Parts: sequence; C-alpha cells; structure tokens
Amino acid sequence: MAQSDGTPGTSALRESVAALRNTPRATVLVIGGGINGIGTFRELALNGVDVALVERGDYVSGASSASSHMIHGGIRYLENGEFRLVNEGVHERNGLLKIAPHYVKPLQTTIPIYSTFSGILAAPMRFLTHKSGKPQERGALLIKVGLTLYDFFSRDGGTVPRHQFHGRKRSLSELPKLDPRIKYTATYFDASVHEPERLALDVLNDALVGGKKARAANYVEAVGADEKGVVLRDRESGEEFTFEADVVVNVSGPWTDFTNTALGTTTSFMGGTKGSHIVLDNPELVEACEGREMFFEHSDGRIVLIYPLKGRVMVGTTDIDADPTKPAVCTEEEIDYFFELVNHVFPAIAVNRSQIVFKFSGIRPLPRHDDEAPGFVSRDYRIEPSTLPGKGTTVLSLVGGKWTTFRALSEHLSNEVFTRIGVSVASRP
Repeated sequence: MAQSDGTPGTSALRESVAALRNTPRATVLVIGGGINGIGTFRELALNGVDVALVERGDYVSGASSASSHMIHGGIRYLENGEFRLVNEGVHERNGLLKIAPHYVKPLQTTIPIYSTFSGILAAPMRFLTHKSGKPQERGALLIKVGLTLYDFFSRDGGTVPRHQFHGRKRSLSELPKLDPRIKYTATYFDASVHEPERLALDVLNDALVGGKKARAANYVEAVGADEKGVVLRDRESGEEFTFEADVVVNVSGPWTDFTNTALGTTTSFMGGTKGSHIVLDNPELVEACEGREMFFEHSDGRIVLIYPLKGRVMVGTTDIDADPTKPAVCTEEEIDYFFELVNHVFPAIAVNRSQIVFKFSGIRPLPRHDDEAPGFVSRDYRIEPSTLPGKGTTVLSLVGGKWTTFRALSEHLSNEVFTRIGVSVASRP
C-alpha cells in the first residue's frame, strides 16, 4: 500500500478517499484520527472487522499532538480518588515500556518538597469537594503516602524502581541548582514518549497491514447525515458522499459535540481545558535537570513539570477552560507563568523569551465540568451511546481519554462495538 505523507493532494490520499467512495459501506465507521481513534481502528481491524477511519486533518494533529510527552499512571489522580484510572495507567505504561521501547522510555521524576506536614488537611477537602480552594502545598508526609500507593499499583510490572526520599543535603548534592530552601526530594519513575506521532502512525499502519477490511483516509470530514448514513466530505476536492455503517464511533476529542451536532444530535459531553507548553534552549537548565523531570506544585496549586527533551527543556503545562472553536495558542501570560515555574525550582537560572524555540497548545478532551476546578476534572473516560436521526444507526461517543491508556481504552470501546454488532468477546480471533 502506498503511504501518505499526510498532505492534501498526494496520490496516496486520493486513493484512500476513492476506496471509501467506491465502497461506501463498512460495519464500523470511526470518526477521528487522534491516538484514541487510531487505536480503536487498529483494535477493530486486527479482529477482522470491516472498519473505516476518517480524519478531517492530519492524523494525530489535534489534542494528540499537544501532549506533555508523558506516559504515566497519573500520581496526582490519586488525590481525585481515580484509583481505577491510576491502576490502568500504570499497567499500560509498563506495557508500552516493554513493547515500544524505541518510543517509550523510563523517566526519572523528582518532586522538590518544601515542608513536612503541609496539605494533610487540605488534600482530603479537595478530594471530597473537587474544588481547588486555597492552594496548599503538598508536604513530605502526603507525598510519601501518594508514592507508596503509586508503588503499590506498579507492583506487578517489575518495569520501574520504587520511589526514594532524600533529605536536603543529599538532594542538593544530586541536584545542586535546586532551590536551596527545599527540605526533601522524592524521586520515582514514570515514562516519556519520544516521537509520539510516529508511534501513532505505527499503530495506524498495524491496522492497515493487518486488517484485511480496514480503510483510512485523512482530510475527510463528517459533515452531516441523511437517511442512509453519514455524509463525508473530501476536503481536497470538496466532493461529498454518503457512507453507511452499522455503528459509528465518534472519537473527535474535544470536538465530539460538534461532530454529533453535524450528525444531527445535540450533545454537551465535552468541557475541554487548554494546556500549553514551551521548549527552551537553555544549556544551564538542561544540565540542572540532570536528565530528570521536575514535577511539582506551583504556588497556585497546579501540578507542573520541567524536563529535558531532545537537548532542550520543555516546561508546562497550564489547565485553562477553553473554547474548542478557537485555535489553541500559548499566550504571553502563559509564558510569564512558565518562567515563574522555572524560577520556583531553579531560582539561580535565568530564562527569557529569546530562549524559546517552540511553543504549543492543545485542548484536552475532558468531560463537561461546570463549576468544578479544571485541575480536578476527571481524566478518566466513558462511552456515551446515541443514534443517528432517521435510520437509527448507533453512535458511540468517547468522552475523555489520554495517550497513556489509548490501548486499554481502544479495547473497551471495541468491546462495546462488538456488543452492538452481535459479536461476543469470547468469539474474537
């Protein structure tokens, strides 16, 4: 099969669209070519399902392209009580470290700690109310409890070492540029993903090579529905055609509600938040990190990170309510905020705008959260069923989802599809 470079106008793209136009029918139509859509497409394809995938732009060009490059269980989700998600995340992290070591690598992570008992009362209140409240730094005791739980969830993987605590003297010996006011550091391991887009394209290629009935096309969008099925538009030629499916899987990320509206059903599942990052060319900061991620709570209560990336340092992230109809951009205010983050941990290292080599933003596909503080919005996922007007075709909308758990999520979503098309999980190949 000829490969596409993802750019409109290539012969491979035209062939992929023609394959949909010429046979406008599949058992399952997946709308959305981010990592979760591609993962679901692969899971269905490798189980012999007649499945088609469409993506309105480049593959993994939306929320999937703007991640923190982390593959992690989500230690901070413990405070939200999302134990199922943490357990799944750690399991999937360990799995990716084993099966994709060329992309996913262990990441030593250090938390600078400024107090012993801080946050002991505030953390339960945040857990119970899911409000940000007054920022209260997490002290050593609270972090120790969290990391012990995190080790417990990691116990079966055998992939990463258990956490370690060090006092001020040992901490500053290992990381001499750290703020000298620290009292302790806690160090544990998660993982980072290098070239996440390449990993996603490998997953896509798995589906196309291994699935005899799998078809995929980018620069094709779902623009409506008629009595037969979903109306698709080739964004290169402008041509529209109807595509029939027994089940439609809407994996449009933060744009899920807009896709459902285009298909004739109004939903209000999503409430994404914007996350921005900057990448700095600062050799002193690279050296100060000693190859580690610095993971900590800023004075406003947000959990943030600083870590080396390809000889530079990435700093992130923000968590701001955002309008998905508008482009996500990293603002000057966010850049100022990132500089504060660096100064919070490495006060002797100067950073400025001339060192910025890249900045990027994306909108997380989070569920609608009304007055809940963005940092406490669940990072778990769920599947919402609905039907297309007229024919009554089943639509399964994914709400939530993140890079780390894409494989498990895809399996769960595919199992729901199998139920809808009358295939038992036990009978799967």
